[in-house]
Amino acid sequence: MIAPATPPTRWNHLEPNSKSAYKQLFVKGTRIRARVLYGDAVNEEEPRTPEQIAEDYALPIEAVLEAIAYCQGNPPEIEEDFRREEALMEATGMNDPNYKYHGKSKILSAQEIARIDRQ
Repeated sequence: MIAPATPPTRWNHLEPNSKSAYKQLFVKGTRIRARVLYGDAVNEEEPRTPEQIAEDYALPIEAVLEAIAYCQGNPPEIEEDFRREEALMEATGMNDPNYKYHGKSKILSAQEIARIDRQ
């Protein structure tokens, strides 16, 4: 027997950003990705409390808690964004150990970017 699909969660403070290449959710009305807030909360060296994060970004605490809950659910779009970012860095040469010495990245064509997006 196949389990019924879980309906998508309704977020009050999160939404996609149509102007961004990132597929993950952002805090509504901002360019702040939920993963950025979550990263602050789980930072190994200096984890921040949701209250500190809310104050740092001038956001309601509910938005921060929602971002954390969203990321804890491991949505596939965050992994997709990560893979795309890594592929772009590799394709442009930013992963080259000598990149920091020359700082010049390869310019990608629209076709190369489209190929990476399809992966």
